[in-house]
Parts: sequence; structure tokens; C-alpha cells
Amino acid sequence: MAAGTIYLGADIRPLEQGWRMLVTEAGRYTEPSELHRLAVRIPATVPGTVAAALADAGLFDPENPTSLHDKDAWYIRSLEGENPGPAVLRFEGLATFAEIYINGELRLSCNSMFEAFDLELDLTGHDELAICFRALTPHLEKRGPRARWRQQLVDHQGFRMIRTSLLGRMPGWCPEIHPLGPYRPISLIRKGQLELAGLTIRTDLLEDGTGTAKVAFNASSSEVELVLDCGGYKGAFQPQPDGRLVASLSIPDAEPWWPRTHGKPCLHELGLTVDGQRHSLGLIGFRRIEVDKGPDGQGFALKINGERIFCRGAVWTNADILRLPGFSEHYAPWLLKAAEANMNMIRIGGTMTYESRDFFRLCDQLGILVWQDLMLANYDYPVKDELFLNGLKEEVRQRLTDLQGHPSLAVICGGSEVFQQGAMLGLPENVWKSPLFTEILPQLASGLRPDCVYVANSPCDGPMPFSPNRGVTHYYGVGAYQRPLDDVRRANVRFAAECLAFAHVPQQQTLDRHLPVAPVHDPRWKARVPRDRNASWDFEDIRDHYVERLYDLDAARLRREDLARHLDHSRAVTAEIMTEVMAEWRRAGSDCGGALTWTFQDLVPGPGWGLIDATGEPKSPWYALRRAFRPVQLNLLDEGTNGLDIHILNDTAETLVSNLELTCLRDGRQVVVSGRRALEVAPRGAVRFAATDIFGAFFDTTYAFRFGPPSHDVTIARLLDSESQIIAEAFQFPLGRSRAMHAAELTAQLVETDGMFWLQIEADRLAQSVHIECETHRPEDDWFHCAPHAPRVIRLLPRNITSSSTRPTGHIHQLGSRSTTSF
Repeated sequence: MAAGTIYLGADIRPLEQGWRMLVTEAGRYTEPSELHRLAVRIPATVPGTVAAALADAGLFDPENPTSLHDKDAWYIRSLEGENPGPAVLRFEGLATFAEIYINGELRLSCNSMFEAFDLELDLTGHDELAICFRALTPHLEKRGPRARWRQQLVDHQGFRMIRTSLLGRMPGWCPEIHPLGPYRPISLIRKGQLELAGLTIRTDLLEDGTGTAKVAFNASSSEVELVLDCGGYKGAFQPQPDGRLVASLSIPDAEPWWPRTHGKPCLHELGLTVDGQRHSLGLIGFRRIEVDKGPDGQGFALKINGERIFCRGAVWTNADILRLPGFSEHYAPWLLKAAEANMNMIRIGGTMTYESRDFFRLCDQLGILVWQDLMLANYDYPVKDELFLNGLKEEVRQRLTDLQGHPSLAVICGGSEVFQQGAMLGLPENVWKSPLFTEILPQLASGLRPDCVYVANSPCDGPMPFSPNRGVTHYYGVGAYQRPLDDVRRANVRFAAECLAFAHVPQQQTLDRHLPVAPVHDPRWKARVPRDRNASWDFEDIRDHYVERLYDLDAARLRREDLARHLDHSRAVTAEIMTEVMAEWRRAGSDCGGALTWTFQDLVPGPGWGLIDATGEPKSPWYALRRAFRPVQLNLLDEGTNGLDIHILNDTAETLVSNLELTCLRDGRQVVVSGRRALEVAPRGAVRFAATDIFGAFFDTTYAFRFGPPSHDVTIARLLDSESQIIAEAFQFPLGRSRAMHAAELTAQLVETDGMFWLQIEADRLAQSVHIECETHRPEDDWFHCAPHAPRVIRLLPRNITSSSTRPTGHIHQLGSRSTTSF
């Protein structure tokens, strides 16, 4: 039976230990009684995967994975000694074709990685539980309804018929580690005080500030007194004609839930009291989400609690592709880095897998919105197959029912690139725009999470579903399509649910420890460079293209002659691109409602798409986005003969009172012209004005008129608080970065305050892309430009408890010089 019943007061015990696993050729054993008692069985942990258990036993190499598609895997656990009597076994996620045996009897079969199941049974005290995960190969070879197109992403067309993750099955995208096994918890439940079936939780925030909560369910007993409570308000349950019990609460002036960039993500506990005993129904948040399509009706942006939000963040891959973990301790290190980088949205794409409720609980607390794709991507799915469709509907029902009350869930999307795949193959709209995405799924979404936005597919809208100037797009103009940076404005991107994919080079210490091979040239390096299937280029080629554009260098020659310098330029260039593009999309007057970079983290150490490498170490673009995503931000944009525009953004609920300084420098140090202005920016407001307004007279800041030789090579803007501390800083290079590349003299001083270490860096002239290298500590900021005679103070964060008391030492590098500064 499908899972979903809430057991209040029950004894729920996860069955984590005591499992033994046996991997065999497909079909070797048909039932547990045939298993050879002398066959080698290895320990296995649940939740976990077959690959992880084999790796722990030294039988699987994640760096050189072997296929598991043609293998059966048996998990066996004794229930000896359990108290006899009725119980429920809950299976929260089995990948993918699984048979569940109790005492050798087949009791349940599963054919979806994304469904949960409850199995009721009577224990004798001498029972054995066995689960056989059947090989995928026979199912892949089954013929289904004919597809109207063939996708290029996955190595087998048969996956369109199987409800399983595409992780590990996309050549060039991720390591081929196949998801197999009980990757979500298996629990033994002894029923308790009351059972709730069909639980629904509805929350809202009215325009007058009232928070509302409505709870309904079917109860296993009508002889109990039930009271709902939240925030000091209580409500009694009323029986309905259909037998359901319903209670509603209205909380005046409720503290709302905000994305972290715009306010405090306030949460409130929702409680249910049964005959005087209180049970928690979880933490909820009061918020209101609407879609803002802009004046022309063709855009896409989210309004949270009436405020238009620029959504910024990245596309999630997985916390660990080997183990597919789902607990808070696995998610927290990653999501804390998303919060630290000022991200307010994470997208779980349709090529990945559903994450557990712990993921959403953390996002609730951190104020991170979640864009949730349903696990549908690229394929022409067999929606006329009744068995397939019914299974998919149950999957979606379970998933959205589980996520009721979570304010972080903001967007429910039908899937990834299904519309785009069909359209790019030249098929008409009535072929690729299936009723599955336009009728069936939106009906399910609106019924279970009416407080969320539904998007049919990512991308969608426009004359073609991937047109960037309509609705939701995947923008790779800057990136894979090698467009110049000014294409960002030309394309008029309205909302980029994916963008800016590059082969980001990890920090050197990650390469030294986890990929100690010759960069770029070694086949082991190249194997970890992402590429689109069948393409003659990879994403390292794309990165090199922009190294040449931004730094006027021959990337191939630099790679041959000075590999270390090539790697540093490679790290610097993707950080600079992130800075430039986000400044354009966040500018005052921009129609862009959000941008999510591809991807948040790597799945293996190496030059992958991730902003953070697979070990958890941020790469250079993570630092750039941390600055670009600040709630209070300062940007400089070259408007050609219109001059240099200054944009100041204030996403906070407070008025910004600050001072702006603007300076143009020759040779990176000599002041040519400067100005200062006091200003105020309204809450959640933005201002834009010309540099000449600061200078008080004409000055060719962008070197657009070219009246004689250039007078300066860099313009620096600073936003300062009342104590002259830097809030934000921006740099603009009118002649390009190469003409402003200087070998600055750097000085560094390490300061200790209350057990914390701070590094003060000062340059005698402009220093580009300053990098701090430290074994024991991670810098709070990195790969930044350093203005002359303006000390930067960077906090050094201990990498672990051991290093917290260690005095940090290291080196400071800059792009314009081979020399280093030690501290």
C-alpha cells in the first residue's frame, strides 16, 4: 500500500543496521530460499546504495565505476526478537525494481524509485526481511509505445518507461555510478494513539498581514478531542459530510516568511493536541507567492509577500552521488554555503532525484526558495500508458503531500527540457507540448500545493520554448554558444532557470589532493571535464574562449607554455563572467526576474560545472557570486556613449543610508578624477545615475568618445557605511582587463581578535583577482580585485575543529604577477 498515513504516538524505529547484501548476476535467484547460504554477503547500511556498500567493502571504485544495470542485489535482515504482533514496515525509497519478502513470501513489489510504500504485517518474533533489487537491463530492453523523438542526453531510450533517476546515466555529465538499493529509510512502526490519513496543510499570508492555516484529515478514531494550535491561537476540528475533520486558524499580524535576501524566514510550529497530548505537525511559514509577468505580459518573476524578488542561486546536483544521502547532516554543509553566498533559490532539476524533507526543512530555516522539477527530462514519456501514468500521478501526489507546509517550496515545474528537446528536433508544438504538462500535472500541483507557482517545463514560453526573451529559459548564450558578454542584454533574458555553465577549475589544494595529474592534458583530467554528448568540444574549450576574450591571450599557447598561469586565468575568468552577467541582470530597469547557475556542486573532484567542488571547497565563481548576490549591491555598467551608469540595489526592508565614492585611476594607482556623494535608497529599492553626476562635469569614463589617448585604465566605485566601512565595491575596465593588469606590491598582516583570525591586505596599485591560499583556513572572500591604498580585511574561517586554534599561514597571489606574498 502507498505510504502517507501519519502515526501519532507511534514507536517508529529505523532499521539501519544488521543488513547483509549479496550481489549476483541478473535472475540467478528467484526467491530467498534459493540463496546459497555460503555465498559471500557483505555488511550494508540502510539507507544506502549498492555502490556504497560495495565501495565500503573495497569491491567498487567510484572513480572507475562498473555497471550495476545487469546485477541483482539482495538485502537481508533478521527481525528475530521483535515483539510479536501487528506492525508496519515503511519503505521510503527503493531504487528501482524491488521485491519485498517476509519469511520467504513475496509481499510487495515496487517499480519506482520515487514512490514510498507501507506494508502491514503480523510479526511472530522469528521473522526475516529480504529485498531483491532486480537488474535494470531486462526492463530497459522492453518495448513500449513508440517515442515521437529520441533524446541525446541519456545512453538508453528505455529509461523513458522507468521511474528512476537519470543520475549516473548521462555520459559527459556525471560519473556513471548507478543508483540501486534502499537509498531512503526503512522503518518498523508500531501503531500509536491515532492515525491520520489524507493529511492536508494549507497556509497563506493575506494582504492585511493575517496568516492562515487550515488542516484536514481522516482520523482512525472519532472518540478523541482534537485541537489545532499555532502562535498562541487555537481552533477545534469540525467533522465534514465526507468524514474528514477540518480546523482553521487566523493569526493577525503574523510574522511572515521571507527569502533570506529580503527579510527573516520566520517559522511557526503547528501543533495538534489529541486528548490533552500535544503532537507537532512541523514548522510552517506564512508567505504569499505570485507571478509577475511584467508590463508586456511575457516575463517571469516571483513576488513574495507582494515584493518582486530577483531569484538568484544555482541548480542542485546531489550531496553524494555514491550514497544518495537524505539527512540534514549531509545537506547542511552544502546549503549553508548556498546561504553564505547570498543565494535565495535552489533548483532541483528533472535530471537529478527528489531530495528528502530534511532538505526542505533546512531551506525553510535558511530562507532559500526551492524550485522543484518533477523527475521528468528530455524524453517523450508514454502518457497514454495507463500503468505508467497512474504510477507517475501517485509519485507526484506523495511528493507534494510530503512537502505540505514547507514555505521554501516555491515553484513546481513539470520537468526539464522536454519541450526544448522536441522543439529543437523540429517537431510541431502539438507534439511536444503534452497534456501531461499542461493539464494533468498542474491539476495535481494546484490541488496539493495551491500556494506554489506551477511552470509547465523548464524552459517554456515564447515562439520557441527556449527563447530567452519570454518566460523561463535556459540561457547559454554567454557560455556554450560563445556569445560576447553584451549578448546578456541583447537576449533580454526574463528568467534563467539554468545558465552560465563552465568547466570551473577547483582550488589548487583540491587538485593536489584529489586529482594529482597534469591539468588539461592528462586523460584522467579530461574525463572529468563536462561535455554535451556527441559534441566536438567540451566546456574547457568554452572557458578558454573567454580567457582569450577577456584577457587578450592565446589560451592554447598559455596552456602549453605556462600551465599554472593558465589555470589561474581559468579560475579568474569564470569569476569575472559571473560578476559581469549578474550585474547586467540585476541592474535597475532589467526585465530579468532571476538566474540560477549550472550547477551548484560537482559530483567528483575536478574541473566540473559546480561552483563548489565535490569536497565542499568553494571555487572562484562561488566567491564572485557571493559578492554579486549581496542584498545591498553596487554595480558599474558601460553604456557606451551614454557613459558609465552606477546602480545601487537595496533588497532589505531598511532604508540604505550610505556614501558613494567613484575614482578613475591611471596605471592602476594615479587618481585622474574622483567624486563622492551621500545617498539614500528606499527599502527594496534601486537607484541609477550617471558617473558624470558624481564628477559634476563631463568625463569620458568609458573611453567611448576617444578624444586622444586614454586617461585611465580602471574605475572603482565604493559604497561606504556611516563608519566608512565598505558595503560593496565595483570595478570597470574601460580598456579591458589586460590593459589594467599590474604587478602590484602587496602587504599582508594577520590579526587575531577573540580567537578569530583576520587577514589585512593592502596594494600599492590595482591588483586583479587576488587569491588567498591557506591550508588550515578558508578565506571569507577570495578572487577579488584590490584597490590601491584601500586595505581589505578578510576573515579566515577554520576548515575544521582541529585548525580552529591553529595560527594560519599561507600565500597571497595576484593575476598580474608571478610573485607571492606570505603571511
